[in-house]
Amino acid sequence: MKEIAAIIPAYNPQQSFVTYVHQLLATSITQIIIVNDGSDLKYAGIFEELKTIDNCRVLQHDLNIGKGGALKTAFAYAWAQKGRFQGVITIGAHGQHTLQDVKLVLTMTKVFSEGIVLGVRNFQSTDSTFLSYWGNRATSLFFDLLFHRKLMDTQTGLRYISIKELPWLMEVKGDRFEYDTNMLITALKRKCPIFEVEIGQLRLKKNSVIQYDEVSNASTVIAKMLMNYLKPRRK
Repeated sequence: MKEIAAIIPAYNPQQSFVTYVHQLLATSITQIIIVNDGSDLKYAGIFEELKTIDNCRVLQHDLNIGKGGALKTAFAYAWAQKGRFQGVITIGAHGQHTLQDVKLVLTMTKVFSEGIVLGVRNFQSTDSTFLSYWGNRATSLFFDLLFHRKLMDTQTGLRYISIKELPWLMEVKGDRFEYDTNMLITALKRKCPIFEVEIGQLRLKKNSVIQYDEVSNASTVIAKMLMNYLKPRRK
């Protein structure tokens, strides 16, 4: 049976990230591909420690490109080993996704082995703020309005992706947070299956800044959707 690789874009991760990587490798994940997306020098020790872990590969961006750019770098690395993997699972580096959430999505890949499987978050949890709840509702409604597909969480970063989808994913536009939505828009246009699995509660670290947090400004996400929707009509 082919293997599943975890892909983790990382910018200024905390020391607890090392423990998390060890925990992921104790699941059915067989390789972890981490992209150091131009982190500050004071985090170099963490990445050096990660490099010593068996089945953990650290790729390097000298400058911060953004989450989308980091994902595409890792997709290219995984695709070069396509004979080994059945797919990849993208995971956050800042504790957004618990081990239980990751295991749930991995389990569901036995049912949904093709296309993209989204681990969708519960925005009605006590951890969710008023703005994040209504921001997610707004982006989901606009996505449905423009692209005629209702998705509970268009910005989730916990996603399983079949290996055969990686070539076109490397061509999707966007190097930062907009890449998450552009991926789904392109998938619909290509008739790539998209499945949803509800994971645990939305997790936010209060009074802290998470660089790759998937909870983005709703107005900006919607503006990017409109640009993506309108651009083909101008041709």
